[in-house]
Amino acid sequence: MGTIKLQNIRTFSFHGCLEEEARIGSDYRVDLEIKTDLRKSSVSDELKDTVDYVLLNKIVEEEMAIRSKLLEHVAHRIITRIFKEIPSVSRIVLGVSKLNPPIGGDVEAVTIEMEEYRS
Repeated sequence: MGTIKLQNIRTFSFHGCLEEEARIGSDYRVDLEIKTDLRKSSVSDELKDTVDYVLLNKIVEEEMAIRSKLLEHVAHRIITRIFKEIPSVSRIVLGVSKLNPPIGGDVEAVTIEMEEYRS
């Protein structure tokens, strides 16, 4: 087994429960870690034998562009889509962070993290 990580994917998205968040938007950070078998690609040196991180990034960006009230909801969509589109992924750890959240305090980010295994 092996791990592929995409760290600090930055998006500007419109998630949140407040109406102003839907209009104004905010900066987000996504951190993605997947488990897959990297043995074949480590020998073959062929992209077809691994998980293409360009595709992983595309899935994250496309799902982050769809408004959700909760970070948990958008994270679940990302996880579900990765499992659906990439059969070789066996485990996902995903963190979605809202940077400078409007919570009435000096908070750099609010992050939710979900971990799922292929069933």
